[in-house]
Amino acid sequence: MVLSRLWSFCINTAIEGKAFFACLSEYGGSVLKKTVVLVGMMGSGKSAVGKALAADLNVEFRDSDTEIERAADRTIKEIFERDGEAFFRTAEAKVIERLLSGTPMILATGGGAFMSDPVRHSIAARGISVFLDASLATLWDRVKHSKTRPLLQTQNPKTTLDTLRRDRRPTYLKADLVIETRTTYSVKKTMTKVRDALQSANILDSHP
Repeated sequence: MVLSRLWSFCINTAIEGKAFFACLSEYGGSVLKKTVVLVGMMGSGKSAVGKALAADLNVEFRDSDTEIERAADRTIKEIFERDGEAFFRTAEAKVIERLLSGTPMILATGGGAFMSDPVRHSIAARGISVFLDASLATLWDRVKHSKTRPLLQTQNPKTTLDTLRRDRRPTYLKADLVIETRTTYSVKKTMTKVRDALQSANILDSHP
């Protein structure tokens, strides 16, 4: 079905957003069998690659941090400052569990989400995890000017970032798929690498 006709058809037949994206998935090109959960460090490109992948596959994209901010009516930074990291992680786990229970989508998660055993178990049960693996140089190049990263509000944010990466990477490597990403890679190139890996893992079911 031609994409413009597909969108019109789904808009006319869908009752809510969930049904709309389910329609796109069903009648469009590739059907996503499970929710794809992008994990990795801040700056690894989860949101950018996730949005591109969702558009390519005609499925919905969600960002767990954005969903938390919407529910709390506060920014992540404000939540950390007012309620602390423990409160944030509890809210994060609940949001991810809720999103995993819906129609298969592309879900970008915060850098610390995959560190939680319950979150990893939920993802393993209902989705497929994809680790976007980036070097310290790549990550620092992307986040060094950011003022919205609570964990980097330190005297030496690059050292903090390096420590976080070293501590978290062994857990990230438990993901179902590991995709290398570099500063020199375009969003499209990384997205294509993820899509091809999903195809090889039999997560995509292409319709003629």
